[in-house]
Amino acid sequence: MKLCTLFVIFISLLFVTDPAVCADQYYKCVTDSGTIFSQFPCDGQATQHKIAVSPNVTPANINHVKTLNSLEREQIIRNLNAEIRSVKYKLAILSRDRDRAEYQQLQRLNRLMSDDDKKKLSKEIKKQLKVINKTFAKNTKKTNKQLSALEKKLKRYE
Repeated sequence: MKLCTLFVIFISLLFVTDPAVCADQYYKCVTDSGTIFSQFPCDGQATQHKIAVSPNVTPANINHVKTLNSLEREQIIRNLNAEIRSVKYKLAILSRDRDRAEYQQLQRLNRLMSDDDKKKLSKEIKKQLKVINKTFAKNTKKTNKQLSALEKKLKRYE
């Protein structure tokens, strides 16, 4: 008889407890050994919590290809801007180096020398300045060409 009664109670509990209701709730019990989370209450001080499910988040709503393409595009733009800054910095260095070389050549004239020595040195300095300016123009032209190519490439991505 006891077995039959237990069986009836067990069957009635199965029908009374809805698995869908149990699936969205859990119990939190704080014990001496730590915090326990369970789908059944562990003691009289168990607190019941509900699991919130957000219906708006679905993987079908996200277009990963567009996101990846936009991230790649942003990275390309950042890299191109960095290269442009680098080339502009290189131009500034070239200009500074040319100015320094010209200054050093002109300082040679200011030394104490006879007039004949100054004339000879002046001719030599003019030749050196031509070489310096020619080298500067060549390097600047090459760098400006590189800069314009980078700027054109950047415009395509913006």
